Amino acid sequence: MERDFFAHSTAFIDDGCSIGKGSKIWHFSHIMPNCVLGENCNLGQNVVISPEVVLGRNVKVQNNVSIYTGVTCDDDVFLGPSMVFTNVINPRSAVNRKNEYAKTHVGKGASIGANATIVCGHNIGEYAFIGAGAVITKNIPPYSLWVGNPARQMGWISEYGHRLKFDKDGIAECLESKEKYKFENGKVRKI
Repeated sequence: MERDFFAHSTAFIDDGCSIGKGSKIWHFSHIMPNCVLGENCNLGQNVVISPEVVLGRNVKVQNNVSIYTGVTCDDDVFLGPSMVFTNVINPRSAVNRKNEYAKTHVGKGASIGANATIVCGHNIGEYAFIGAGAVITKNIPPYSLWVGNPARQMGWISEYGHRLKFDKDGIAECLESKEKYKFENGKVRKI
């Protein structure tokens, strides 16, 4: 059977994976059983996808990222170099906690910067932007921008990754796309 994705000769793909058409898996990466990669994903060098992880379409995973069981990512997610997901809140080498994996969901279009850490059990909203080195210890609302350790919200961001500045009526326009957003009741939505 001919496969319709690319895998470098040093990549290891376990049986039972579903890998979408047009996806690329680069040097020294390991795709474990029962995980799902959507179409047109790009996994950089030294990436590990653990069992039962689900990645949507067009997910970009940069070098040195491990995505552990319990993590799901929607379409168009960007995971920066060496960012980290955890899946157990209180790991101990001598205590098996495989039945305690906490789930983390990353919404459509969200970006997580280089060396950021996502503590398990917290969800990242659609189009949220997590800055490089940030440590996420809470749920992150859609379109929000977070930096620091522990991370704190620094504002709101468009689907194109530009800071949003809201006028007195709670309306902002993306500098690049010219799409408009509404800030209302502590939340942002595209209008």
